[in-house]
Amino acid sequence: MFQNLNNQNNILGSNRASSLPPVNIITVQDASVKFDQVHALRNVELTIAKGEVVFVTGASGAGKTTLLRMLAGDITPTSGRCQHPFKRVEDFFVGRVFQDLRLMSELTCEANLNIAYDPELYDSRKAFEKDKAELCRVLGVSDRMSLKVKDANGGLQQKIAIIRTLLTKPDVLVADEPTSALDSENGKRLFEVLSYYNMKRGMTIIWATHDKELVKRFSGRILHLDGGRVVYSGHACFI
Repeated sequence: MFQNLNNQNNILGSNRASSLPPVNIITVQDASVKFDQVHALRNVELTIAKGEVVFVTGASGAGKTTLLRMLAGDITPTSGRCQHPFKRVEDFFVGRVFQDLRLMSELTCEANLNIAYDPELYDSRKAFEKDKAELCRVLGVSDRMSLKVKDANGGLQQKIAIIRTLLTKPDVLVADEPTSALDSENGKRLFEVLSYYNMKRGMTIIWATHDKELVKRFSGRILHLDGGRVVYSGHACFI
């Protein structure tokens, strides 16, 4: 699966050149989100295309988490629209990794990963186990599968949450600061794995981060938020 990962071009999307126009999978029109008297998002306008890589940046409190939850369909705008234009909900599977990782703390790391198994996604249990073993190997967690999540450090927990989500074969990955407990090298390695899924499987990535150096390593679009507004949408080289 990842045998040639180290030899791949890590510039996201470089293998997806096409003369076909992009297909927008998310369209946001003048969307605002208000919690009591607090405006978390204000008049957001944006589209996200299938297979796109989008980094969401901004200071704490800028609205990043609220934007991600709206794009994932977990919350609806107080005003305006956030549209996922699909005929059936099963056409559009969103994998989520938020700061509350929602792991089962009393279970082992391996048991948490096994929750992701779905016979409708895999030809056999053996195929699932192969993907699981390869992801664990590449992310360096194979020797910690018997450890209970409650005894794992934050970095290991984040890796387990990401692996579990990838094993569900999402069309879109929405991730909120998933490398916050990882060092620079592990963060880079994780994004190389996501690069593989983006290039080979067309997975759309929407990733909130404070790590400007990580963003600059990879090609993608920046959505920069300030005070709940999108104040910049463009290439990472301009941040």
